Amino acid sequence: MKAKILSALLCCASLASTFVHADVYSDAVANSARSEKDRALDERRKPEQVMRFFEIKPGMKVLDVFAGGGYYSELMSYVVSNSGHITMYNNQPWQRFVQKSVDERLKDNRLANVSTLIVKPEELKNTKVKYDAAVFVLGMHDLYYAHPENGWPEIDKTKFLQGIYSKLEPGAVFGVIDANAVKGADNEHVGKSIHRVDPEAVIKDLEAVGFVLEAQGEFLRNPKDDLTTSVFLPENRYNTDRSVLKFRKPK
Repeated sequence: MKAKILSALLCCASLASTFVHADVYSDAVANSARSEKDRALDERRKPEQVMRFFEIKPGMKVLDVFAGGGYYSELMSYVVSNSGHITMYNNQPWQRFVQKSVDERLKDNRLANVSTLIVKPEELKNTKVKYDAAVFVLGMHDLYYAHPENGWPEIDKTKFLQGIYSKLEPGAVFGVIDANAVKGADNEHVGKSIHRVDPEAVIKDLEAVGFVLEAQGEFLRNPKDDLTTSVFLPENRYNTDRSVLKFRKPK
């Protein structure tokens, strides 16, 4: 009888644990501390599905690559909770562009488990912290071109991706989302002109530095997108056909 009771209790505990982990993502999205501006983006960005798919969990240390103003940094900070930490990484050109948004998001220490990191992409490998996961949302295309007249430098893509790989613990997930270009597109051209990238090039380049593609999410696909127009058009804003790619660093 005692064995049956113990088994039942363990089963209940397991179910409770599963429920908590299944609900932590919706709780993060529903957090009352979030701004209305961020909330307005949720329907098109589907952050609950994204964080679940990329296996962001309580207690993790997560690197938010080219985090911009920190939409995902804030959401993930609620998921990892006080026992985890989020690093908002931007290079200097990105940081200059989003500084006001970052300052607003982090003012008065409102996200105590979030810190910023600003280094050149090629120097990321020289930083000290190791991470349990990393995400790179809507920024991969920026690695394929330079736009010096607009303040965007040429990036050594291979060194940068190797740096991300080196900063992840074995077994860690690296989640990448970007707007799709047509198959075989010139990524230097479409990255600069319409801010898209051929997902096959992304997969090839990440596998070349050691990542293994584990799964692809379909929940941000948009078959009505013709893949040839700027992501910044009002009708395209967070509504493009997007690849959701889950890579893993082998153990």
